[in-house]
Amino acid sequence: MLRNKKSGWAFAIGGVATVCALTVIVTSQMASMPAQASTLVQSEPKDEKVPTIPRRKLPEQKMLTWKELKPEEKSPERKDKVVLTDEQWKEKLTPEQYRILRAHGTEPAFCGVNLDQKGEGIYFCAGCDLELFVSETKYVSGTGWPSFFMPYQRENVWMRSDRSLGMVRVEVLCSRCDGHLGHVFPDGPEPSGLRFCINGNALQFKQFAN
Repeated sequence: MLRNKKSGWAFAIGGVATVCALTVIVTSQMASMPAQASTLVQSEPKDEKVPTIPRRKLPEQKMLTWKELKPEEKSPERKDKVVLTDEQWKEKLTPEQYRILRAHGTEPAFCGVNLDQKGEGIYFCAGCDLELFVSETKYVSGTGWPSFFMPYQRENVWMRSDRSLGMVRVEVLCSRCDGHLGHVFPDGPEPSGLRFCINGNALQFKQFAN
């Protein structure tokens, strides 16, 4: 059972198996399936050093719901917009980060980083270091990808319709660098009812220092 200490929300953890031989197409279709618990064995998180940041007060914002989502359909204008050439992105990112953030790829379910991360902190964009999600809104969906019911701030992500793979979905992107993050679905937990299904390799987790 994963319990949010501050909010009191609790979610059952379904065991899952690591199946890294899934194709990108099958993986993308799985991401659109409703969240449900699995009965397999969950992979153990890797012992990697996690960067730390000072604990901060989180921004206050209105709870977002599916009805109020309203995808922008185009990249928002920002003074701090990050625009790089394709070659510059390849130099900056790992091959897997590039495939996801710039080529709109999807990592295999249960195989990406940050899925088993349970520390308190903030998830930043791996491409431009913009705050995207916070640990307080992360929950175990059983789908195989890190899932959140709210973004760090609504203006830090933008959304557009995605009709690829014969489906109609809502794509989630970073508003600073336009990196592909994942998709959002209306089958998440209360209080928002949203499931931001995000590729773990698109995120950089930074833990709050004690």
